[in-house]
Amino acid sequence: MAVFGSRCLYRMLCWVILWGLIVLAVFHLRSHEVEGPNAGSMSNSVNSRLLLQKLGDPRTPHTEATASTSQSPLSAAHLLLNLEPSIDKSPSLSEAMIVEEVQKKLPSLPIAYWNRHKDRPMFYKNESCAKFPSIYDLEFNNIYWQNLHTTNGSFQLFGAYYDVRKSSKIGPAVRILGMINRIEPTVKTYCQFWFESQKEPVFMKVMEYKYIWYRKWGNYKQGIYQPYLIACQIPHQYHKIVPASVSIVEKPCDTATNNLRVVYNKPEKKKKFAVCVKGLDFLHEDLSVRLVEWIELLGILGADKVFFYELQVHPNISKVLQYYQKLDRVDVTPLTLPGGQPNVPGFQHMYLVKKWNNKRQNELIPYNDCLYKNLYTYEYIALLDIDEVIMPVNTMSWQELMDTVLPKARGTKNDTQASYNVRNVYFLDDLIEVHGWFKDIPRYMHMLQHVYRSKNFTKPNQYVKCFHNPERALTLHNHFPLACLGGACSSYAIETTDAQLQHYRADCVRTLKKSCVEFRQNSVVDTTIWKFKEKLVMRTTDTLKILGFFGSRDVRAHIKSETVK
Repeated sequence: MAVFGSRCLYRMLCWVILWGLIVLAVFHLRSHEVEGPNAGSMSNSVNSRLLLQKLGDPRTPHTEATASTSQSPLSAAHLLLNLEPSIDKSPSLSEAMIVEEVQKKLPSLPIAYWNRHKDRPMFYKNESCAKFPSIYDLEFNNIYWQNLHTTNGSFQLFGAYYDVRKSSKIGPAVRILGMINRIEPTVKTYCQFWFESQKEPVFMKVMEYKYIWYRKWGNYKQGIYQPYLIACQIPHQYHKIVPASVSIVEKPCDTATNNLRVVYNKPEKKKKFAVCVKGLDFLHEDLSVRLVEWIELLGILGADKVFFYELQVHPNISKVLQYYQKLDRVDVTPLTLPGGQPNVPGFQHMYLVKKWNNKRQNELIPYNDCLYKNLYTYEYIALLDIDEVIMPVNTMSWQELMDTVLPKARGTKNDTQASYNVRNVYFLDDLIEVHGWFKDIPRYMHMLQHVYRSKNFTKPNQYVKCFHNPERALTLHNHFPLACLGGACSSYAIETTDAQLQHYRADCVRTLKKSCVEFRQNSVVDTTIWKFKEKLVMRTTDTLKILGFFGSRDVRAHIKSETVK
């Protein structure tokens, strides 16, 4: 019986050992499956997170025990830890560099002058009278405008310019461009002139508010910002010195809330032709390709530089402008609307479409700013839109045109003309649809393709554009000078056999809607522009290629395909 009991006990022990071995083998197999090569990304991800957690935990000692972790998670973790975002690590700009950058972005601010004298006490007799204003205490409006609030109206000031033209009867003066919410302002104001060499300001009473508008055009109401050119004579003892900056105040001892750098650009030698373009408002309209063709044509005709003002534009237009800026062929000045007018993208465009007279009044600021900052730089200044070109008919350039025109103009008047105007003729978009495209010209060359125009020009002195003489022009409007130095604004009408204003539009201006029917019904072919065809196609296409407008297509193949069509 005892022997039987011991045998049973022995068998049970064997079964227990065997069962334990089986369980151990199964556990080992399962463990191998989880940690083996088929474990998948989830295991790696979990292990990586655990490892990062351990490495990031200050309580976890970083010892050799870490090496027991599998190779793959360790490498991933270290890669994550060694990643470094790409950020701008340029050294901080010095104050002098910041000053230079601000001066470029806000040319009207005398920041360089202020920076040189900021630690110098500057006032008239004592600190309570006409203290030089810190740039931090100036009152700005919509970025580019500076404020003056008086007892009878508010001023929005844009720029100040040194005027020493021989035709000016008031002698050396500073003219200040801005808008005032009064018609025929009566408030007495003063200019505080600041000169580089002295710590006290020089006072002069404002002598004139020159209205840059005709009351018959509308918007002649109190409370609406109106365009003005404000004049301050420079005292006789300072006639040989250019002021560094100027402020307008209501009382001479006031501490100014505005301070404008006085612009005086006078190179050793004048260039020939500048073109000024009002504030561009093409936020959702991509006119970039047409703009390239236009800029290149102006260059061929002899424009030395095009001065753009920019409200809101499409990104592709910005790309084009930046490209030509780097080549120093264009200048771009950012622009906003002053006062309470909207500057929100999109909404600003809606406002300018509906508020037509406000739009026209606002345009006079960039036109006259362009005139005054180039008074001594160019012989002629033309105000053009990007859909119009002054086209010489029998000559190849603007200079050759003026060489033809000047003797004729002098024959009619002994004095120098204030401007030379060119009559307008429409090259309407839909006229090409009637006649068809020209197969030997790329379709993206809008002006070269559109050579059908209305037979009749608009009436003389209507919708003309001019070459303005900066020595004579006092204030400019889109079509004519409004006021001139040395007498009345004489304008010589260039004969249509010598030049024409080629105006490329989808439709006539709204004031000519009735005449537009006649213009469409009576059209002719005018290929004057084709004398520049080869050069214009090449220059435009090369620029578009550089800017990436053709993508990966070969430009030559593109032109060839257009020719074959």
